Amino acid sequence: MPSTVKPSTNESAAWVSLPLTDQPNPEQLDNIKAQLDLALLALEALTQISSEAMLQAAKDLELTDLVADRVALWRLRQASPLRRGQGRKRMDVEEARALVLIICHLAKQHEELIRRAVALLEQLTEQQREPHQAALLGDYLDNFTNGYQERMEADHTSIDRLTHLGLKLLIDLLFYSAPQGHRRLWLALLDRSLKA
Repeated sequence: MPSTVKPSTNESAAWVSLPLTDQPNPEQLDNIKAQLDLALLALEALTQISSEAMLQAAKDLELTDLVADRVALWRLRQASPLRRGQGRKRMDVEEARALVLIICHLAKQHEELIRRAVALLEQLTEQQREPHQAALLGDYLDNFTNGYQERMEADHTSIDRLTHLGLKLLIDLLFYSAPQGHRRLWLALLDRSLKA
């Protein structure tokens, strides 16, 4: 049964800007859960944020009714169908919306670092050099790849494919750190879930 808890005052406008015309079906919700977990993994890989920072973001956004503690956060992330041992926790739409707000709040806090990483990526691409040749991007890609391989069912996922995914998510984070980033992320999730 979907939760009816909504954030109070500070983020109510942001919450309202996450439209939902139809309830996602279970397959669409699975896709949304996977995408949210990957966005968090990319943020962790770049910024080295901890679960404490994610919980602090939930507190800042007055979302502790939905993401109360480390166990709740772990269960939400473990809901991703990409995760090893997934399926221990279902995620409803309100919890997905809460994670969208948390991701964008954290991306905004680390906007300068995200911008620097994306600018480096553009520079190296123009010079036809590999992203690993810049320390910041090399560390990010190593962290992302290692995190993915440790946590996800990644038996047939090549390093090249993970590098491509990591770089795509890095660029996405730049958009999510911008004003109205939460709306962009939510609409992208809905769009991707329909195409999945």
